Amino acid sequence: MLEKTTRMNYLYDFYQSLLTPKQRSYMSLYYLDDFSLGEIAEEYEVSRQAVFDNIKRTEAMLEEYEKKLLLFQKFQERNLILEKLKKAIETTSKEEISTLIEALEKLD
Repeated sequence: MLEKTTRMNYLYDFYQSLLTPKQRSYMSLYYLDDFSLGEIAEEYEVSRQAVFDNIKRTEAMLEEYEKKLLLFQKFQERNLILEKLKKAIETTSKEEISTLIEALEKLD
């Protein structure tokens, strides 16, 4: 569950501008502020089921955006390459560092 929450937080960070204000609010309350479905429903005076449906639909939208745009995947790849680059700076040759820098440049 923690892994899903972390993933949704990242996807939300990357794609929140593509969501409606209501979707942003529900996702923010649920994932960032740790509100329960009931608390969100009470806040907006809707049913718990309506909140649940909206959040599930929004999660699916975020996953679809990621599938098409790959912003989170590229972010993860970039971080992995940066970690390798940091290690390479301490221990390896200039050629390997150049290879890692080229890999970073290709991500964009």
